[in-house]
Amino acid sequence: MKLLSRSAFVRVAALLVFGNLFLLPSAQAALQVQIGHNFAGSDNSQTGITPADGNGAIGPKHFVEFINGFFCIYAKTNGLRIRRISDLQFWANAGVVISTDAMVSDPRVIYDPASQRWFASQVDLNASATDPTIYANNFLIAVSDTSSPTGTWHGRSFIADPDTGYFADFPTLGVDANALYISGDFFLDQNTPVGPGLWSIPKADLLINNPQAVVSNATWYGIMTYAERGDVLQPATCVDGSGTGDILGAGDIFSGNTIVASKVLNGDTTTPTLQPAVPISVPAYSAPLDPKQPDGTATLADNDARLSAKTYTVGGVIYAVHSTEVNSRAAIRWYRINATNQTLLESGTIADANLDLFFPSIAATANGIIVIGCNGSSLSQPISSYAFAGQTVNGVTSFGAHILLQAGTVSNYHDSLEQLGLATESRWGDYSATSVDPADPSRFWTIQMLPLDSQTWVTHITELIVVPQLFIASSDTNVNLTWPAFGASYQLQSTTDLSQPNSWVPVTTECCITTNLDQISAIVPQSSTQQFFRLAEPR
Repeated sequence: MKLLSRSAFVRVAALLVFGNLFLLPSAQAALQVQIGHNFAGSDNSQTGITPADGNGAIGPKHFVEFINGFFCIYAKTNGLRIRRISDLQFWANAGVVISTDAMVSDPRVIYDPASQRWFASQVDLNASATDPTIYANNFLIAVSDTSSPTGTWHGRSFIADPDTGYFADFPTLGVDANALYISGDFFLDQNTPVGPGLWSIPKADLLINNPQAVVSNATWYGIMTYAERGDVLQPATCVDGSGTGDILGAGDIFSGNTIVASKVLNGDTTTPTLQPAVPISVPAYSAPLDPKQPDGTATLADNDARLSAKTYTVGGVIYAVHSTEVNSRAAIRWYRINATNQTLLESGTIADANLDLFFPSIAATANGIIVIGCNGSSLSQPISSYAFAGQTVNGVTSFGAHILLQAGTVSNYHDSLEQLGLATESRWGDYSATSVDPADPSRFWTIQMLPLDSQTWVTHITELIVVPQLFIASSDTNVNLTWPAFGASYQLQSTTDLSQPNSWVPVTTECCITTNLDQISAIVPQSSTQQFFRLAEPR
């Protein structure tokens, strides 16, 4: 386990003011990002399940990992695991009865700051059937009874398609101020997809643990067409407490130039309305090529161009990401979409000349800080965990270079089915997850997969700390100090003697500190003696 030393109290270097000599920044510098807690999660040596469906979320005091096979809870302060149970046991504890011949798959988990509750979902399937997709299956949902995932949960199971009994594959989950939304990609059999389906459930019914109301007040919109609604719907999770009811789907998961937006109005009532779909024109994209590994193979499945990870809404903007292909390498496409009028604000592509980048996930803050977590590999680099940090300034988003979170050490991951000749490529993914700490918007957490050995995967959980930078300039007889608003929890301090570590004091009485949009400013009178300033992270 690799943990950041908690003694790293000062996140920003001191700046010097001496008489009329000032350190002047020439331009806004790139984001500075530090790696905090960085530790291995669960692996499939005990479950034998592939892929992991790497998924998790950060809450007030815990990181919850919910993957195929396991439900785990880690302490946010030190990354230590404090609980691990099977996914089947999780549902049993939540009061959900699952058939003895069934298994569960495709987990999702979300922490909702507005309600201070956790939401989780999976689907079940007939484990003994040759083709489980010919049978109707169930959506499983659960809600924590408090803000702590360590307490009790209550859950429900209901048939995914009550009309025709089609099989729900690749379930997705979203929550906003009004409702919980769950969608699936429905199949007649494993070779015949029929379209996306969608449910909405008033959130109030879920929070009060009224099982009958959850069933009777839920709304099923039926199975729709890919041409109308898009492929693989991702309901938006609104972490800013809004209730936009937004849902995104890829116009085509293999190649296309549209993202399809839908919107549920009045999701908190028993008569919500699914608005007509709005196709949004975007730069052309295509399904990514299989990533390469150092053993020379390209048989690692990175799926297609679907929005596989959670869409994330904050500050009236929907953030979404999916895989694409650039110059014969897997790459990342990201979007910023206006949540009010469903128009494209901005899009971009992240590609690396030396790496395939795959299974991305995105999270953002109201201050325009964005983090994308993903896997990367090449002929010279084993499958590793990476992140990209970006910032939107005046409507323009830019990302820095890739950040290596954890280097892989296995050059030839090939799962057991491929090694036995029962598959032509090895399963990976099918998604990852990135989230913002609800207690500190300068901290992001991401969960990715890594190979533990040639046939075993392990999840890896990383905390990323975006460090606010302090800028200084002169103005008449004053010193102007500025830093980004996401660093509001940091304290401006000063000293006249760097040789005395305990001489730093808060700058409060002799300046005026104001916040304007995304920037905090402080005005300090110039002094004839040298003076140093720093931003200090609260202990």
